[in-house]
Amino acid sequence: MSKKKNSRKNRAVSIKKYRGRLDLNLGIILFAVVLIYLLVTVISYFSRDNISVYEVRRGSIVRDNTYTGLVIREETAVTAEDEGYVSYYQNENSKVRTGTNVYALSKEPVNTDSENSDTADGISLNPDLQTGIVLQIQSYNENYNANDFSKVYSLKNTINTSLQDTYSLTRTQQLDAVIKESGIEVQSCKASRDGIVAYTVDGYENVTKDSFTPEHFDLTEYESTTLSDQMKIRSGDPVYRLITSENWSVIVPLDEATADTLIEDEVSSIRVRIDKDSESMWADLTLIEKDGTCYGCLDFDDSMIRYAEDRFLNVELILEDESGLKIPRSAVVDQKFYAIPREFITTGGNSSSDGVMVQKSNGDIEFVPVDIYDVSDEGEVCISRDEIREGTVILKPDSAETCVIGKTKTLQGVYNINKGYAVFKKVKILCENDEYYIVREGEDYSLSNFDHIVQNGKTVNADEVVFQ
Repeated sequence: MSKKKNSRKNRAVSIKKYRGRLDLNLGIILFAVVLIYLLVTVISYFSRDNISVYEVRRGSIVRDNTYTGLVIREETAVTAEDEGYVSYYQNENSKVRTGTNVYALSKEPVNTDSENSDTADGISLNPDLQTGIVLQIQSYNENYNANDFSKVYSLKNTINTSLQDTYSLTRTQQLDAVIKESGIEVQSCKASRDGIVAYTVDGYENVTKDSFTPEHFDLTEYESTTLSDQMKIRSGDPVYRLITSENWSVIVPLDEATADTLIEDEVSSIRVRIDKDSESMWADLTLIEKDGTCYGCLDFDDSMIRYAEDRFLNVELILEDESGLKIPRSAVVDQKFYAIPREFITTGGNSSSDGVMVQKSNGDIEFVPVDIYDVSDEGEVCISRDEIREGTVILKPDSAETCVIGKTKTLQGVYNINKGYAVFKKVKILCENDEYYIVREGEDYSLSNFDHIVQNGKTVNADEVVFQ
């Protein structure tokens, strides 16, 4: 019996346990890789410095100073030859010729508002004048620019000039008819010279560039008298002002810094803007020194009639006005590049990329692609210092001439991130203020309108990936 039991033991099967085979799922692996990448990206995004993006736009910078200027003209305050009531033949700012009736004097007032006058029914415009005014308005509407409001005043002055002759003629006819009808004895006074008639006087009519004083700029002491129709005057009183030249000047007291700038830059003409109507004009500039103060004398030869009633004008001296691409000052950085002659740039390899022919130590020649960041007028090409090492020997195409890499040149520029990584773009600065630069548009290897750049150029490095 015991033998049978031993036999069964000998026939028992020995079972060993093996580890199971691990089946790898490719989808799970890919998912894990993507998940890890996303985690690293998110952590990197929140842990790195915040990079602000700026969109490049066209703009301008105007550097100007505003002053209150004294207007000086060739003008005379014409006085009355007798006493009496004055009746004016001419409208304000009308142009008159020598011998033209300007005003009439009478011992008693003349009722120019008489309803019985045949000529008091109104002003009749001839068809040619009407057509001309309509064409001027149509031209203004077709060329309307909301950013150039000064053209409204130009249109107004042009139409006023067109109407003045007709109005003055009608006014003269009306006044003659009223005087004849009333039977009042009057004395008609004529213009002694060609000029423009104005009906304000202030005692400054004889002030010149040589005779003005600082007291003339004291607005608290300034007084102006408006001469009106039917007012009573005495002999010798001012009755009208006659301006006899289109040439006029504005004297402005300058601060020391502006005066120094104008002297240093030897400015002889300057663009100004008149605040009254936002009109921009060019003026000849001369500097006058008086009692320790420097004055700027702005000389004009047109548009005088627009300001014939003004003795003081607020004038902006436009010292700098540049247009181009507007970028923050903080975006601009300096970067060094290797400078090589343009003749050493060639194309090769499997594409049309720019590059240089590098001579190796064993004598072999290898084409190395390079990125160009600037080409100067002298023919120097700027290439990155990361693409080629200092001391490398390069060959001129189709020649045995060589050049050793070593000369460097510093460029000002910004980091363009249109492609998602930082690419250096050079800039040519035209002007600046405390916050922005205006840089030249249309430069090769530079910026374009609507480009995206890093607002603070010191926060990134070249070729760094930037998340917008």
